[in-house]
Amino acid sequence: MSKDDIFVTKQNHIADFVFDEQVVAVFPDMIRRSVPGYETVIPMTGLMAARHLTDGDSAYDLGCSLGATTLAILQQTDLADVNVIGVDNAPAMIEKARLQTTDPRARFECADLIEFDVTDAKVVILNFVMQFLPPAARRPLLQRLCAQMRADGLLIVSEKICQSDAALHALFDTTHLAWKRANGYSELEVSQKRQALENVMRVDSEDDHQRRFKEAGFAQSTTWFRCLNWASFIAMPESPAGP
Repeated sequence: MSKDDIFVTKQNHIADFVFDEQVVAVFPDMIRRSVPGYETVIPMTGLMAARHLTDGDSAYDLGCSLGATTLAILQQTDLADVNVIGVDNAPAMIEKARLQTTDPRARFECADLIEFDVTDAKVVILNFVMQFLPPAARRPLLQRLCAQMRADGLLIVSEKICQSDAALHALFDTTHLAWKRANGYSELEVSQKRQALENVMRVDSEDDHQRRFKEAGFAQSTTWFRCLNWASFIAMPESPAGP
């Protein structure tokens, strides 16, 4: 695993963060040292998704980056006739994702997830993706997913969030930055990456997410994981049948 040293030296101009070849080369190290709970969220996402699938079903990992969630699903199921489709609009990500597995149940597509067709999907996953989409595109995307997914489908969404209470948000935010420094990032790296993300990563509150799931047509949603200003949700187009 290559070490993330993209921001280790002082840069005269901080460009907006992009998922280019430079980021792809260090992405596994970057995300594990930057996102609290990542190493719990990805395998648990894979487990939940796999348990929801039966033979013949399809799962979509939208904004799949290098396919970590796609692989986590496949590792948790022995079903031979499932399809897991990873979708990302960064060619460098998809090119490397395709090298991560030879499992015939996996497929990777370079496409705009905002327009990608997930008709009859049993599981759809958006892990750390919505925060990079234009805010105006988020509810329409969820509405389309809800309409295209199977009624008994499962949506899993993981995001950085903000807190409505300013003091609590500041506490979580400063703790997150301290955690990144404890993971070996310097003050300069933390500061420069934060500047690079300012214009491209716009986060919502937990209440915003829950309200948007409802407005998009999902019958039920809940938060299943939270660590500081990071959270993961599940949402379902229809309420599960009772016993």
